[in-house]
Amino acid sequence: MNAPHKPKTCLTDDEKVYDGYTRIDTNTGMQKDYLVLCPEERAKGFVRPYRDTYIHTACGHETKIHRGIAETYARDPSFYTSTYCTGCRKHFPLSEFVWEHSSEIVGS
Repeated sequence: MNAPHKPKTCLTDDEKVYDGYTRIDTNTGMQKDYLVLCPEERAKGFVRPYRDTYIHTACGHETKIHRGIAETYARDPSFYTSTYCTGCRKHFPLSEFVWEHSSEIVGS
């Protein structure tokens, strides 16, 4: 019996994953880099529309995300469990975010 396919992951600059990429930049509150599906995985097609802007329902702030992250959400909506708000400068559960011009929860 074959093991399920584990999608190949990279970082937002399409480089190999390295130790410490999740460290938080104290100036921005963002991670040093973010994990995404590699380009060849994203090229297999999207199961959700491509969207690159979401709203944090707690503060109302809009955040525009990196293309690789947006394509990862479109390819595999459940890939992430939390995301970053540029207004609050912190990460929060996906349930606190909706896609711009929508009431659809990010990651659903």
